[in-house]
Amino acid sequence: MDIFSLVNKFIFRKFAQDLEIFKMKTTKIIYYIATALLTLLMLFSAGMYFFNHAEVAEMFTAFGYPTYIIYPYAIAKILGIVAIWFVKNKIIKEWAYAGFFFAFIFAFFAHFMIGDGEQAGAILAMVLLITSYITAKKINNV
Repeated sequence: MDIFSLVNKFIFRKFAQDLEIFKMKTTKIIYYIATALLTLLMLFSAGMYFFNHAEVAEMFTAFGYPTYIIYPYAIAKILGIVAIWFVKNKIIKEWAYAGFFFAFIFAFFAHFMIGDGEQAGAILAMVLLITSYITAKKINNV
């Protein structure tokens, strides 16, 4: 091998490593932003369930849901966020993501079916959830 091919191989390898590091940093930034925004959305939602119970009860009644699930649902949202951020067990994280996925699907269709036009929050939450999930998978599988 001549010196030019060795230098070229070294430069290419270094460039590929730098590119991989840049992609990983970008993925982590996207993960933290999406997960933080999802966390804020869920904490706001749980706060509404705890501190504005009368309005939330009216909304649940309009959906046809029983009002006794409001407080447990708020607690479940908080526990899901705790699982996503702090629990190291992959199965529990998967269940938290799955729980949020179904909750957002049901929220979208509940708002859609009664025609109140409030399904944008569920769509936003779903986009943040999917972004957080995919980027978490990329980070943890590398």
